[in-house]
Amino acid sequence: MSAARILTVASCSNVGADHRAHVVVSGSYGGRYNAFNAAKWPVRAVIMNDAGVGKNNAGIVGLELLDQIGLAGATADARTCHIGDGDHTLAHGVISYVNRAAAALGCAPGQSVRDCAERMRAAIVPTVAPPPITEGARFVMRDVPGEPMVVCADSIGMLRPEDADRIVVTASHGALSGGRPDNAVPLDIHAVFFSDAGVGMDGAGIARLGDLERKGIVACATSADSAPIGDSRALYHDGILSHVNGAASSRGGRVGAKLSDFIEELIATAKR
Repeated sequence: MSAARILTVASCSNVGADHRAHVVVSGSYGGRYNAFNAAKWPVRAVIMNDAGVGKNNAGIVGLELLDQIGLAGATADARTCHIGDGDHTLAHGVISYVNRAAAALGCAPGQSVRDCAERMRAAIVPTVAPPPITEGARFVMRDVPGEPMVVCADSIGMLRPEDADRIVVTASHGALSGGRPDNAVPLDIHAVFFSDAGVGMDGAGIARLGDLERKGIVACATSADSAPIGDSRALYHDGILSHVNGAASSRGGRVGAKLSDFIEELIATAKR
């Protein structure tokens, strides 16, 4: 326990060998993909953001995966800290959910993230690998000559330079990583969409929309209650727009519309 440290990351995608056997406080939402990224090293324990919980409990379902290998996990209430920012989560977050492994250490909803993380320093590092997952993939949803290609990506980390001129639905939250300006979205992308992750404290879950607006990029977020965060195809088929930036509004994007309908409008306009 004395050697176990509490480390912060903006995203579970940033967890690596240096985090092995330590407690990680991550800005990521608590889905299966992010839980897997933390567990595969393995860390001693991990705290993530509940992303407003949302449809199918997508913001916290990763806690169940962690329990399968006895890895202590918890989520912070998105209303108490900034999603996408591990430092802010450690400093301000309040625990909303814990798994069985964390509860056995005395972790509980209502604790500060720091208190919970301190208790997790006593956790036993799992000796088994996490079960495989199917989340974390890219899908081409529409590829018609003369139209912008439509791509679904379960994580914003899966965007590529060749996504320029494409419409991309990413199932990540719309926060800025660590509060820093966006550097993940290609400047000449046709449009990009996110989950609003329950919006959360200070509107952190949709902060990226304003940053992309200043770059003239069409960007919107869908309600986390309408489609599960982490499942880009579900956002594409079922997502309801909850927030649109100015560039999107000028092209017909409106709160309450189906994401798929707005994408059809964008394609129709591009073909004219």
